[in-house]
Amino acid sequence: MTTYKKSGVDIKLSDKFTEFLEKKSKAIGGFAGLLPIGETGDKYSMVASTDGVGTKLKLAFYLDRHDTIGIDLVAMCVNDLLCCGARPMIFLDYYATGRLDLERSKKVIEGILEGCRQGESALLGGETAEMPGFYQPGEYDLAGFSVGIVKNSEVLDGKKVRPGDALIGLKSTGFHSNGFSLIRKVLEDSKTLKKHAAKLLTPTKIYVKDINKLRQTLRKHGQDILALAHITGSGIPGNLPRVLPRNTAAVVNTASWTVPPIMREIQRLGAIPEAEMWDSFNMGIGMIAVVKKEAVKTTLKTLKDARVIGEVIKGNNEVHLM
Repeated sequence: MTTYKKSGVDIKLSDKFTEFLEKKSKAIGGFAGLLPIGETGDKYSMVASTDGVGTKLKLAFYLDRHDTIGIDLVAMCVNDLLCCGARPMIFLDYYATGRLDLERSKKVIEGILEGCRQGESALLGGETAEMPGFYQPGEYDLAGFSVGIVKNSEVLDGKKVRPGDALIGLKSTGFHSNGFSLIRKVLEDSKTLKKHAAKLLTPTKIYVKDINKLRQTLRKHGQDILALAHITGSGIPGNLPRVLPRNTAAVVNTASWTVPPIMREIQRLGAIPEAEMWDSFNMGIGMIAVVKKEAVKTTLKTLKDARVIGEVIKGNNEVHLM
């Protein structure tokens, strides 16, 4: 039996560190940080997020394929901004390597530019650091920084969510950029890394265009999204509660969509417990929108790949997988 902790990642310990950071700064919390701007601070807030792509980079090194990893980098940042209701505007990157390889570096940046195109962001700048002796030959690290803006009246904070509201799931494109320490351990232990590596580099879905389209359409009907949860590390059980009020919970019908076959294959190869799968991966749903029941029809008509996956109920900020 393989678990995320056995692969070297302790999610619960990471959650405790996040709780510590939130206590130290009132600006930290949720999927991104908000800061009121302007002389009075009563109209807009600047929203910022930062992230990387984790050990998914190891697969890029293994396959010597670097054209999609930049899309992942942008996706992990701009998808978090969306959860606050923000419109992404600018993106910056940090690219560090032991020795600069021009052709490889061009592919990485081209991926970032494509991610910015999908995420409706301008690549405003960045930093390229060449640090001999710090990285293994052929390896590098990436970090991204996304900044957006939101009207204070349009911030998504989950405060309007109530029992009876619907959960709308938006499909993922696979594992996205989470859980790869566990994935690699399973594939290496089962000696199937070469067989599966290429399909695992499918880039993370960027939801900017879909969410912007949905909000614009709903507003024409006097409606709006109530909350958004980006399903990353910790899966649906760990991320959905972050946008639910304390007196609510969520019931998720796991039979309402098909878990990607590659995820079930990884589970089989590693004998990963079912609960561990849901706590580690997105299981085929990369973003969850909470909307009023009367907005469901418009939502499903606007986003063809969207589906109702559950509802909000009374509870204590937990997720019930059914």
